[in-house]
Amino acid sequence: MEKILVTGAAGFIAAKVVEKLLKAGQAVVGIDNLNDYYDPELKKHRLSQLQHKNFEFLPLDIENKQGIQALFKKHSFQTVYNLAARAGVRYSLLHPDVYLSTNAQGTLNLLEAMKEKGGKFILASTSSLYAGQKMPFLETLPVNTPISPYAATKKAAEVMSYTYHQLYGIDVSVVRYFTVYGPAGRPDMSPFIFTEKMLKDEKLPVFGDGTQARDFTFVDDIAEGTILASKKLGFEVINLGGGRKPYSLNQMIQILEEKTGKKAQIQFGQTAPGDMDVTWADIQKAKDLLSWEPKVDFVEGLERTLHWHQKNLGKFLL
Repeated sequence: MEKILVTGAAGFIAAKVVEKLLKAGQAVVGIDNLNDYYDPELKKHRLSQLQHKNFEFLPLDIENKQGIQALFKKHSFQTVYNLAARAGVRYSLLHPDVYLSTNAQGTLNLLEAMKEKGGKFILASTSSLYAGQKMPFLETLPVNTPISPYAATKKAAEVMSYTYHQLYGIDVSVVRYFTVYGPAGRPDMSPFIFTEKMLKDEKLPVFGDGTQARDFTFVDDIAEGTILASKKLGFEVINLGGGRKPYSLNQMIQILEEKTGKKAQIQFGQTAPGDMDVTWADIQKAKDLLSWEPKVDFVEGLERTLHWHQKNLGKFLL
């Protein structure tokens, strides 16, 4: 059976992609460096849900060029999901070199390993590239004004992928994600922080006045769109987002108050540098090319997220 490579397999989105690939009968090799950007125990928790005869996990970093080359000599991957990345806008302001090394050099290492035999390359990218553009964001907009090292390094990965498509015929789908949330999510993101703090009756730290809004997208929908993007397309950039009117942080807090029966203790602070005020995806291209659109609305998604937190409260570090 042909094996599929998923990088960042212990990550929030990648673990869900692996889960869905395995359920579809695919054989998957997953790699991850299990770094401590956030609690590694959460990453181990996700991996524990992926025990399957068709899944092989290796603790390998995409920055390890020799290790990647050896892996591709052992397996003839025709489909590669590059979901490994240094994520998070604020942390990238403090450690831009780490983001460049993983998001740009790591992507280059994978493309170098693929260039002889070609294949399909699915690259996870970000809505952060659309800073300063008119909403809802279309894939045809120029994304030349990134306002964080995170966004800049994702732009570098996109451009490098295009170059290798042109030079070596690698089929590339760039999927730009819009604020992904759900059970076992990233602890540095507001849905995780707010839900955990609400359940513990602790203060909710809010950067700015809470009117910042996001096109929140449930992780299962994102994973399905990512897998659908593995079809042969040449080179395409595709938005995967909620596609509806964005929800503000204040609205998310109100929903959580209703669902938990608790009153939020909000602690407002300064707006974080590098953060966008609002994101909103135009997803018509995903509908046309992939026959994809999100199924889970924000209220239902928050309910599922809240249920996971109620079962796992306090197990993982914020």
